[in-house]
Amino acid sequence: MNTPRGQEAPSRRRRRTETVVLFGVANQEFAISADSVQEIRSTDGLAGAANEIEQPVLPKVRHIIEHGHRAYYVVNAGVHFELPVSRPALLLMLRDSHVAVLIDRIERMTQISSLYPLPLAFRGEERRWYRGLAYVEDAVIPLVHSGGFLTPEECELLDQAAKAQAEQQAAEGAVPA
Repeated sequence: MNTPRGQEAPSRRRRRTETVVLFGVANQEFAISADSVQEIRSTDGLAGAANEIEQPVLPKVRHIIEHGHRAYYVVNAGVHFELPVSRPALLLMLRDSHVAVLIDRIERMTQISSLYPLPLAFRGEERRWYRGLAYVEDAVIPLVHSGGFLTPEECELLDQAAKAQAEQQAAEGAVPA
């Protein structure tokens, strides 16, 4: 079939691509949309900026970071994905979220042109964690859903715990010695 000049045949139309950040946690590789990541930081400079949650209500969240007039709950990706203990070196600050994610390493950025649905073997929480699967250089990599690190209920729990901790610290500071 002939098509007018300047127009491509339907089968030759370019697929919409998405830029993703490939990152590693323990011995696993994941991808996340580059548009979901606001900033990537080293954990080296976070010592003074991170406040430890004294009584964590969620094992995967042990710190809160104040950055750019916002509070971020720091989710340990290894604990979140139930992976072996590792030493996270980087922090993904997520855009439009109050979540920062501790990861071990950044592999690289790349483009994906197809996102495949999750197989039925992915059940329960995993369906919330991932948007789908991507095929990158002979490897199948789960594409993480940026909103899947903390549910609204978990955020509410963390908000309540942070508020209670702040009130307790304020009350302790107000008590004369």
